[in-house]
Amino acid sequence: MSIPFHLAAPIRDKEETRTFYTSMLGCSVGREADHWIDFDFFGHQVSFHVCTEAENLATNEVDGKSVPVRHFGAVLPWSNWHMLRDRLVASGTEFVIDPYIRFKGETGEQATMFFYDPSGNALEFKSFKDPSQLYAA
Repeated sequence: MSIPFHLAAPIRDKEETRTFYTSMLGCSVGREADHWIDFDFFGHQVSFHVCTEAENLATNEVDGKSVPVRHFGAVLPWSNWHMLRDRLVASGTEFVIDPYIRFKGETGEQATMFFYDPSGNALEFKSFKDPSQLYAA
């Protein structure tokens, strides 16, 4: 049995966040109050809280790309990743790191893409043709 994780992150506007996560990513809304909202994020609970404090946008180099240090996302089945990529491209999403195959031909080869939600939270979606590579060293 898989155990869902819980993650909380800051947002600038609750309704803008609701629209993005439901319309763009297909997440359903869970509980909410005036200043926070929960989503079923691919089987996990993600909570967003309205916050006006600035965030640190540091990056680290991974496979020659500047990856936002603070990010979260989901590992999707191969076909689902490609469907999401196609939907994001068709909607004109501005990617931080365009969809591509990382570590091609190496251990841990994966499809990946990074983009920001409306509040500036960095999201990474990845997929493995061979799911056994998820934790491969």
